[in-house]
Amino acid sequence: MPSTDALPEDDTLDLHFIGNATVLMRYGPLTLLTDPNFLHRGEYAHLGYGLVSRRLTEPAVDPRDLPRIDSIVLSHLHGDHWDRRARRSLDHTIPVLSTPHAARRLRVFHGFRRTAGLRTWRAFTLQRGAAQATVTALPGRHAGQPVLRGLLPPVMGSMIEFGPVGGPARLRLYISGDTLLYDGLDEIAHRFPAADLAVLHLGGTRLPGGFLVTMDGTQGAELARRLAPRAILPVHYEDYTVMRSPLSDFLTEAHRLDLTEKIVHCPHGSRAQLSAERGAAPVVH
Repeated sequence: MPSTDALPEDDTLDLHFIGNATVLMRYGPLTLLTDPNFLHRGEYAHLGYGLVSRRLTEPAVDPRDLPRIDSIVLSHLHGDHWDRRARRSLDHTIPVLSTPHAARRLRVFHGFRRTAGLRTWRAFTLQRGAAQATVTALPGRHAGQPVLRGLLPPVMGSMIEFGPVGGPARLRLYISGDTLLYDGLDEIAHRFPAADLAVLHLGGTRLPGGFLVTMDGTQGAELARRLAPRAILPVHYEDYTVMRSPLSDFLTEAHRLDLTEKIVHCPHGSRAQLSAERGAAPVVH
């Protein structure tokens, strides 16, 4: 029987899209969770300053049914990315990698003692058995208007590089976080020119007054064109009432930019695989 601490065959990364921006990733013995959001349909996420948004979908997994988690990668501290159910249900000893703002608040106010605040381009390496994952914080901007940047929490993208302990990266996974498209993101492709998968936070979230604070379909497709990953997984769409750009907007624009063949069609609750040799494999429902 192969060791449970061994690397996966064919360097395969298993992905389970739980909903919103929550993705469970397994690479051999190593398991990561992104942006834990487990509110149920009809419940409200608190976005700060009295703003709330009602959830329209159900999470595919209850936090009590999650496997052992080696780390949480959190793009920012907002109620639809780290909610009250996650705060109550998740093991407070799980390492959390996030912005310095989120790491500090989780540690001081919510008792998550093992947090690491990563400034842009700083990295943190996780290991279990023969596998490792290096998480590098990438630039992100939650708002275009300077006045809003001071009101919204800082956000980071992430590059997660999976491979053997002490060895080269075999799979690179980019997570956009809740960013808008802006020229500062172009540096990502210069530093990481060979991402295997881009997980894009879409939705076209709009605040009162019409302010856009997450990429809509047009921006998401343009970012994918600029970064040129091998495959693209859209997430963070049609989950909350503040999201105004459906997945169809992104698919239409991706088709116009000749990106359709790169898209991983993994609906809420579904699974996909990414291999260093094959790219994104067909979805397993």
